[in-house]
Amino acid sequence: MLHPFFAEGQTPRIFGHRGYVSAANAERGIAENSRAALAAAVDAGADYVESDCQLTADGEVVLFHDSTLERTLGDARRISTVTHAQLAELMADRGGLITLAEALTELPSIRLNVDMKSPEVATPAGTLVGSLAPDRVLISSFSDRLRLEALAAAEAAGSRPAAGAGQSAIVKILAAVAMRSSALLDRAFAGIDALQVPVKQGPVRVLSPGLLRAAHERGVEVHVWTVNEADQTRELVELGVDGIITDRTDLAVAALRG
Repeated sequence: MLHPFFAEGQTPRIFGHRGYVSAANAERGIAENSRAALAAAVDAGADYVESDCQLTADGEVVLFHDSTLERTLGDARRISTVTHAQLAELMADRGGLITLAEALTELPSIRLNVDMKSPEVATPAGTLVGSLAPDRVLISSFSDRLRLEALAAAEAAGSRPAAGAGQSAIVKILAAVAMRSSALLDRAFAGIDALQVPVKQGPVRVLSPGLLRAAHERGVEVHVWTVNEADQTRELVELGVDGIITDRTDLAVAALRG
């Protein structure tokens, strides 16, 4: 049975990757993962928004990708060394800082795919999700340890959100697909609601009909990142993927909803 996270929204699902920053908004200085970027993804027609979380020096869970401010704000400091107020001031003319709690309470229509980006953020982020909106969040991380920590904190605080798969879980799934072992596949997919993968990782093909079939037989959705071309979007949907994670919400909506 699908997790309530997937109860609403059309299929195939469109995830705005770190929100949506159009070319015009990029020229204005709007940053990814900002309040403006999240709102723009929803306004452009995304069913879901993929974002990332970090923890500030004073313990606020904020939506921000990198561990430092260098790429986004030209500031060499680590995000863990600045306060929420300091970061909010820096983001004021970049689309506005938004916390995880604000995204879940002030944007009630939003459904978030939240990636745990640092060890210190997993438990506080999971606690917020479990207490505020577990049905509207999918927890993910490249680290299965962080993903499981966040899920455990969410369950302790209220209820279990949807769960993605980390790198080690994906490796186990791909090995089980290659071995065509139903028992191994059952174990590898246990506790996972969505498998989010690239088409290829370097020279290695990750997405395959066998992977899609194995996931769908176990009620697990497959979402592909990061897809920014309309033709590839349509090809992947024809192959059978359940969702597209994209920087170009506008192109994905035109390709799949037009």
